[in-house]
Amino acid sequence: MVFFIQTTLFLAFLLACCSIQADADIKRYQFDIVMSNISRLCHVKPIVTVNGSFPGPTIYAREGDRVIVNVTNHVQYNMTLHWHGLKQIRNGWVDGPAYVTQCPIQTGSSFTYDFNITDQRGTLWWHAHIMWLRATVHGAIVILPKAGVPYPFPKPDLEQEIILGEWWHKDVEVVEQQGRMLGVPPNVSDAHLINGKAGLFFPCVDTHTYALQVEQGKTYLLRIINAALNDELFFAIAGHNMTVVEIDAVYCKPFTTNAILLSPGQTTNVLLVANQLPGRYFMAARTYDDTALPLPFDNKTATAILQYKGVPTTVQPIMPELPAPSNISFAMDFNAKLRSLNSPQYLANVPLNVDRNLFYTIGMGVNACPTCINGTQLTASLNNITFVMPQMGLLQAHYNGIKGVFTLDFPDNPATTFNYTGAPLTANLGTSLGTRLSKIKFNSTVELVLQDTNLLSVESHPFHLHGYNFFIMARGIGNFDPAKDPAKYNLVDPPERNTVGVPAGGWAAIRFRANNPGVWFLHCHLELHTTWGLKMAFLVEDGNGPDESILPPPNDLPAC
Repeated sequence: MVFFIQTTLFLAFLLACCSIQADADIKRYQFDIVMSNISRLCHVKPIVTVNGSFPGPTIYAREGDRVIVNVTNHVQYNMTLHWHGLKQIRNGWVDGPAYVTQCPIQTGSSFTYDFNITDQRGTLWWHAHIMWLRATVHGAIVILPKAGVPYPFPKPDLEQEIILGEWWHKDVEVVEQQGRMLGVPPNVSDAHLINGKAGLFFPCVDTHTYALQVEQGKTYLLRIINAALNDELFFAIAGHNMTVVEIDAVYCKPFTTNAILLSPGQTTNVLLVANQLPGRYFMAARTYDDTALPLPFDNKTATAILQYKGVPTTVQPIMPELPAPSNISFAMDFNAKLRSLNSPQYLANVPLNVDRNLFYTIGMGVNACPTCINGTQLTASLNNITFVMPQMGLLQAHYNGIKGVFTLDFPDNPATTFNYTGAPLTANLGTSLGTRLSKIKFNSTVELVLQDTNLLSVESHPFHLHGYNFFIMARGIGNFDPAKDPAKYNLVDPPERNTVGVPAGGWAAIRFRANNPGVWFLHCHLELHTTWGLKMAFLVEDGNGPDESILPPPNDLPAC
């Protein structure tokens, strides 16, 4: 009898294992990095693309799948790809940021990104993570639930990716280099894009306007991605409300809105019901700009068309009412509505106790620059430290015990306290330089408060943490008060994301459990600020045993 029970249990275990294996799949992709002549706004120029498409191809997978992407570099630039929002458990080798987890794929070389999608489903995206090449090298990642698992919201009739981006007439790398030579911000983009096209308010509109055909009464899931380099963007559809159901590949409590806000790097899934009179309605995207300085920004509106089936294309589309570019109240109110679903199936495992408290100030600065035309250059820092990129991967240096590449002395707090968001500070704006990391004990709980400052100007900053999701406990305007502000924390269902927008002249408090060993990048997702040094990295130690340790590097990891 005992033998029969044991045999039955063993057979059940085998069947369960076979079932798990059968549910998982291997998705293979070949990404060729090539130069392609692309025409936008009546201008033709060569750009770096994947497989000749702009935006790049979408990666489709299911939760639990293994994804293998072989990348071959045929262009003159070095290349890496980042799978934005995928946690890459114990496998930072394929995370992608150049000189953080790998050295670049050189011209004529290949590297295979081989990773598992574990306990994640929803919309993420991939992009180049070296120089400013992600302006044209990016695409969507669509992770469907496991087979047979429904969405926790009404099933849509159709799904569509909507990628918001930017376009420069000039080579974006030339634009960035000119800014470096001058020591000032480079030229802003010439247009915003929706699925690679600028829309009807720009030249050559016949071929450069994206249209989505819908049928009256049907429901559509729009997977919206902000792939812009330097702009937070509002998005709206004329005459239609949207129901937000997911942010950064995490289900959230649904709410209805007439517009959404996305920081660079963020994704938002919305349900759209085609319940209006059949017609043509503009989808539109425009910059949210809350900086206090009168700096130029791309204030042009990109448009696409929501086209009801059967309606002639000669019908003039209706324009939505987008929030004003400086509408801070809308931005704060929209973000305040975001809450994790926190259902029995999709729990919000919020860390309630904190092992490590970190407080990082975000600042602009001015450093001497002998090679710059003006003799100085604008810079950016965390805790007044401007991060210096190494010449080899930080993860490689850590894993192989190579000394002299980085130090482990990034401070938990700024060296100097002051009225962070008071009157603008315009003197003594020099920063220290260094490749300084912060070491975090495995499985410890971390609270990080990101505090904007008025060094030169206040400004919002979208911060992205590689290797992790985190919970946004609260956001606020002014200086963070450690005695009073924690009382405002949402300890039940805070939004869970991989990119948080720190409000201009304000702060954001996030928490995460450091259960993914490796070296993980933290940086502003405004590419301009990342270039200026607004970045650092966490070194999360190994835990106990092989299942809590970094995996060995792949054999084809690019050489430095």
